[in-house]
Amino acid sequence: MGIEIERKFTVVDDRWRSEVENSVRMAQGYLNDMAALRDGTQKASVRVRIAGDMAFLNMKSRELGHTRQEFDYPIPVHDAEALLRLCVGGLIDKTRHYVRHAGFLWEIDVFEGENAGLTVAEIELPSADTEFARPDWAGREVTDELRYYNLALAERPYAQWADEEKR
Repeated sequence: MGIEIERKFTVVDDRWRSEVENSVRMAQGYLNDMAALRDGTQKASVRVRIAGDMAFLNMKSRELGHTRQEFDYPIPVHDAEALLRLCVGGLIDKTRHYVRHAGFLWEIDVFEGENAGLTVAEIELPSADTEFARPDWAGREVTDELRYYNLALAERPYAQWADEEKR
């Protein structure tokens, strides 16, 4: 069993773009929805992701916050394409950009489609108490805000957020 320790931040500007090491287009969807997690019939999100020429089936426990159980398995792209057609809610389209800052790899997701206009930065840490330097382009921490999670964005995309939610 893997444990993911991740912190999530809004992105305030494009200064990170000059530091991009690599970028990957991603499409992902969920085989369950927020309702199944809210009513307790499921305790994990089940995601299918195509990232470039690779595909994965992923399960994450749904604790809110920075630490979750995570299981990630490579699958054939053809299988992932078929599974994406079975997903509930909307699909998430984004480009993930990888940026190193002060010894850590940051993942900056620039969303497209119904989530266009949203950019979020994530950092995975070896432990919950690991200290890290926050780059100037990383804005407010949103780790504990459910609406920024991809599963929530599949159900209620950024285009449906009220103006005060976007601020």
